[in-house]
Amino acid sequence: MATIKDQWASSKVEKVIATRAAQDLIKQLQEQHGNLIFVHSEGCCDGTSPICMTEGDFYLGSQDEQIGTVMNVPYYMHTSNYSYWQHLQIVVDVQNGMGNSFSLESTKDMSFIIRSIILEK
Repeated sequence: MATIKDQWASSKVEKVIATRAAQDLIKQLQEQHGNLIFVHSEGCCDGTSPICMTEGDFYLGSQDEQIGTVMNVPYYMHTSNYSYWQHLQIVVDVQNGMGNSFSLESTKDMSFIIRSIILEK
C-alpha cells in the first residue's frame, strides 16, 4: 500500500510550502528550539492549523504520515484527513495574534495558519 508521501513522490509540486513571513518565523524558532515538526491539526478547539512543536515533544501515531517538508521541518498529517487535502497544496503562513496555544509560535504572539492552492489534475 502506497503511503501519502509516495503518492506525491512523482509530482513536481511540493505538497507543503511556506510564505516568506512563515519561513522567517520558522527560522527564528529553529534557532531558539532546534529541530521542529509540524503536525496538521484538525482539532475541535483551534480548527485546522499547523501546530509547530519541538521534535520529540509530540507523539506521532501509526496513522500520522509525513506529507512534506518545509525549511527542513517535516510536516505530518493523519491519514484520515488526507482525502480532504489531496488536491490542494498546503501553504503555511503566519498572522499576528495567538491562535493555537500548543504551537511554539504562540510565545511570540503569532499564529501559523494554512492557506491552500488548488492543484490541477
